[in-house]
Amino acid sequence: MATISLCMIVKNEEKVLKRCLDSFRAVADEIVIVDTGSLDSTKEIAAAYTDKVYDFKWVDDFSEARNFAFSKTSMEYIYSADADEVLDEENAKKFLALKEALLPEVEIVQMLYVNRHSYRTTENFEKDLRPKLYRRVRKFTWIDPVHETVRLDPVVFDSDIEILHMPEEHHHKRDFGIFLKMTEALDGEMKPLSKKMHHMYAQELMLSGDAKDFAAAAPYFENAFRDTALDRDMRTECCCVLAKNAAASGKTEEFFKWCLKNISIEPCSEICMELGHHYFDMGDYEEASIWFLNAAQETKPALKADAGGRDAYDMLAHVYEKIAGNYPDIKEQALKMATEYKLKGSHV
Repeated sequence: MATISLCMIVKNEEKVLKRCLDSFRAVADEIVIVDTGSLDSTKEIAAAYTDKVYDFKWVDDFSEARNFAFSKTSMEYIYSADADEVLDEENAKKFLALKEALLPEVEIVQMLYVNRHSYRTTENFEKDLRPKLYRRVRKFTWIDPVHETVRLDPVVFDSDIEILHMPEEHHHKRDFGIFLKMTEALDGEMKPLSKKMHHMYAQELMLSGDAKDFAAAAPYFENAFRDTALDRDMRTECCCVLAKNAAASGKTEEFFKWCLKNISIEPCSEICMELGHHYFDMGDYEEASIWFLNAAQETKPALKADAGGRDAYDMLAHVYEKIAGNYPDIKEQALKMATEYKLKGSHV
């Protein structure tokens, strides 16, 4: 049977840590918890489950903290957990069965990460397969009978184990601070982000950012857009963030500039939604409906999945409710349309 180290980095997680550890303790042969500066009872809760509780000075770098945590483990495999994760009884049984059957050549096990609508997060999916279990020490193996080479790609197994993500609160303000630090100007030049980090920053802004977050991020995305080497996806992400920031700042001309730039690249659902909201707020419900329909049926989302589904249909329902109130002669038909769009939104 494979042995598992449950490995965590935590800070001020007293609300959820016990729930997490209670759900995972049956599958863990070792629990390693690294605290990055808690001011609540997190460390006391952790100490009730393991004597392997360590301190790590937070340096605005999750990778540094996780590398330190991994260095303290000793089992064959490491399960990297967040404190707001829960393993229910059914999936705990699957996890135990996996431990019994896990082949030694498997180096990574992917599990289904599940978000619940009752626990809305900055995640952009309901269920997503992601790597969660890692072999602690990798064995290099020669492959191919001739012109032999060392296998570089890890052996990955996709399991059907579901990990429930059930946060009690958002951590996006912390994340935005890290992104800003990553993009700080060096010798007058802003640091570029990798394609992955660029996408994650833009996505988290669109999902949970407020006006101040968009304003703080705007200089980076304006600078990034000027890079002629930027690919289409990254340019689209810049347009989404900058159009949203301009709308929040009341800069109408700049708002349309970024919307038009996106349309000239490839229209996305988020920009259509922004245009729909613009006309909805003006009271031009006919024009608003066109853009919300474009968001739902003619374009694809670049950052926020709901922009091309639930959000668009919900706004279409609001549009027709307004039309019903303003035009008594078509009230019945408009209310019928509003009901239909509500139903569509609830089933997306």
